[in-house]
Amino acid sequence: MTSKEKYLLWSTDDYFDSSTREELLDISGDKAEIEDRFYKNLEFGTGGMRGVIGAGTNRMNVYTVRRASQGCADYFLKNVADAAKRGIAIAYDCRFKSDEFALEAARVFAHNGIKVYLFESLRPTPELSFAVRHLKAAGGVVVTASHNPPKYNGYKVYGDDGGQFPPDESDKAIRDINAIKDITSVKSMDRDEAFKKGLIEIIGKEIDDKYIEAVKLQRIHPEITEKLGGKFNLVYTPLHGTGYVPVTRILKEIGLKNVFVVPEQALPDPAFSTVKSPNPEDREAFKLAIELAKKKDADLIIATDPDADRAGLVVRNDKGEYIALSGNQTGCLLLEYVLSQKHEGGTLPSNGFITTSIVTTNLAAAIAKYYNVTAVEVLTGFKFVGEKIRDLEDNGNMKFIAGFEESYGYLVGTHARDKDAVVTSMLIAEMAAYLYSKGMSVYDALQAIYQKYGYYIDGIKSFTLEGKTGQEKIAAAMEKMRARMPLSFGPLKVSGISDMQAGYRYDGMGEITGNLGFDVSNVLYFDMEDGSWFCIRPSGTEPKIKIYFGASDAIKDSAAQKMENLKEQVLKVVGSML
Repeated sequence: MTSKEKYLLWSTDDYFDSSTREELLDISGDKAEIEDRFYKNLEFGTGGMRGVIGAGTNRMNVYTVRRASQGCADYFLKNVADAAKRGIAIAYDCRFKSDEFALEAARVFAHNGIKVYLFESLRPTPELSFAVRHLKAAGGVVVTASHNPPKYNGYKVYGDDGGQFPPDESDKAIRDINAIKDITSVKSMDRDEAFKKGLIEIIGKEIDDKYIEAVKLQRIHPEITEKLGGKFNLVYTPLHGTGYVPVTRILKEIGLKNVFVVPEQALPDPAFSTVKSPNPEDREAFKLAIELAKKKDADLIIATDPDADRAGLVVRNDKGEYIALSGNQTGCLLLEYVLSQKHEGGTLPSNGFITTSIVTTNLAAAIAKYYNVTAVEVLTGFKFVGEKIRDLEDNGNMKFIAGFEESYGYLVGTHARDKDAVVTSMLIAEMAAYLYSKGMSVYDALQAIYQKYGYYIDGIKSFTLEGKTGQEKIAAAMEKMRARMPLSFGPLKVSGISDMQAGYRYDGMGEITGNLGFDVSNVLYFDMEDGSWFCIRPSGTEPKIKIYFGASDAIKDSAAQKMENLKEQVLKVVGSML
């Protein structure tokens, strides 16, 4: 069907409710808007299905949720043993229509005879991952758009290991979703009937308690926070999201007495009314938290995003100024703390491994090497971290210690198989207490890492290109880059290129030197002769094309200069393609 034909179906067929039809009739004269809403179906990327809330096949609404749920139901019934009996766990965040979408998904699974465990109210994404494992469910769904703006919502699917679908399983589910050609054929069970038949069961406190218990097992020095929990002040903001209850609970239970929550951002708010973006990567999101920290003389600030799978950190530097740390800096602080303390305590496994994404700082690998821990690189997206845990720990003979991405996602332990801002917040607080006991601040610890391993500087540049036209520009830019495959950027020479779509590694002369061991992904990674690097890829969750940069040197100023030169020369080339 053409976009116009699909629009006419949605705006006239009684299958669609009156508010949907009215919304579409209001745009009857806007050809561009109709085209954008119907030119494609929402697709699964690195973070599942995510889009703007509204009517249309390219929007998040009860009908696209139904279609995705029916396809996933077909997948689970065909591919997971006893799926109907084991059931599906479903959670949701604070966004517009999240509870409605979660119930709609539950009703579709119930119609297919699949038991559903539906959380009673909003919960963080990592708790859904934990719940799948704890309940031994066939899989899980969480309705969230993470840190995207308020107009977005999304739908993430998990396998029975508690991890997001890896590519091979995702491809199967996508085929089942795409096999549904007639969206009006998707049925759902009446809510009351589903509860009466026991096909939907409400879950809550029992899972909460088990999850918090599992998170607390990741502590390394529990005695530190119990002893020094009243010696320093910490400000926390959930940015209007799901983190408030679990994060404040766990910080209290491990012994922190002076946790101050930003009052304006404590309660759930789908409009995220106090911030431009509910994203801990954005320093502006910390404005109110920094104001509170100054009043309370706080040593550090933690922020979690709406579904509490990402965490950001602000600390005081040696001048008393509050500075926001990057995801790489926070990740390396956690990594150094966890590995060093396990090493000192004799609990660091000899077969341990960490995971980082290909666009994460190379400093992480240097830290792992120092402690004789294997560093495993994966593609961007935490589902690849979960996949490695399954392959190397569940099905292998290695022990997962920690994993993180530069985009503020971290996991320590295997209680969940997705990034977890709750365990991250707990360990940041424990690390701060430990450092306090040594007469150090978190900022001091970061400087000590640089002195120990060298100065690693990382950066990112994103170009936002929305709608169908934007997607076409992003695709064209990647095609142009592959067609040109530059071997130099100004005076900077390329030493190697990894094309993860073609699956090949090239040398500085453009000759193929071998195959890559990654899944196919639309990514180009350039190594430069001076040791710096950059990577270009379309985002899997946002209408953006992203360029990541990394440079290092034993001298801070030299590392900074390498970074500036790299960004300047690369952006000249890439900018001309957009």
